[in-house]
Amino acid sequence: MAFGAKTNERPGVRCEVKYVRSSAYKAREVLDLIRGLPVARALEILEFAERDIARTILKALESAIANAEHNNSIPADELYVSACFADEGPTLKRFRPRARGSAARIRKRTCHITVIVSRYSPEDLLKIREREAASGRVSGGRAAAEARRERVARSRSEKAEKAAEHDHDHDHDHDHDHDHDHGDEVIEAEVVETDDAGTDDVVTDADAASGDAEAATDETEAADDAEGKDN
Repeated sequence: MAFGAKTNERPGVRCEVKYVRSSAYKAREVLDLIRGLPVARALEILEFAERDIARTILKALESAIANAEHNNSIPADELYVSACFADEGPTLKRFRPRARGSAARIRKRTCHITVIVSRYSPEDLLKIREREAASGRVSGGRAAAEARRERVARSRSEKAEKAAEHDHDHDHDHDHDHDHDHGDEVIEAEVVETDDAGTDDVVTDADAASGDAEAATDETEAADDAEGKDN
């Protein structure tokens, strides 16, 4: 053993994420799902995991794969997750006021996440190729995972577009209802004007009839006066 070599250093290409604002327990539950799997399968599991910490672990795994490809020239389809673990980090202490002037402690946990990817041995890689050839599947490695993510993103964008179209149609129907309301107001206004016009005509006819009655009364009184003078 060379002087200064690390005895606890695990072989493989790693990525470490320090001071993650999550408990180590939550991170370990997700890390247990991808340990020992090919990177393509691990990426797929993390992509569809419902835990929020899975997003951070996904980024760590992608960084480890990129380190292996660019620094060690290892193809992504020959990698697997050889080790992944979460160590506890410092705990932030906070306090919350409680009854009778007391205080309750709040512990905000942090953790350090480490993901290590290694290359399959030639024997294991040969067995994997033979198994894939027998089953008719072709390993796509990181490219397959990228294709899956693109399909998921495209599906989500299509759903968003459909939702936007639905909202637009709803707004259009709402505006159409407003147009109908304005039309009804116009019709009511016309009806009111028509009713007013009819009322004016009735009032005019009544005034004319009243004037004729007064004229007839005046003529009758004039005839009576003339007859009185003759007598």
